Amino acid sequence: MFAALKKGAVAAGLKGTVRVNHSGCLGQCGHGPMAVVYPDDIWYAGLDVHGAERILRDHLLEGKIVESYRYIAPPGENKIED
Repeated sequence: MFAALKKGAVAAGLKGTVRVNHSGCLGQCGHGPMAVVYPDDIWYAGLDVHGAERILRDHLLEGKIVESYRYIAPPGENKIED
């Protein structure tokens, strides 16, 4: 997923505009792989390469949230215990 986003951002001409980073735990254990688009504060969960490509195309290039992967945390503790 990371590689698809990174390569896709460069191929789409977003280098210098969009930064794709690895991160540690985002505090939502069990909902991953996840991505967050800032400054929009839109969270995506259960990602795969197809989802990463849709986020790149639909959200980053066209400004449309990809609802099928969107994650909205309920109030309170959101970690799923192993």
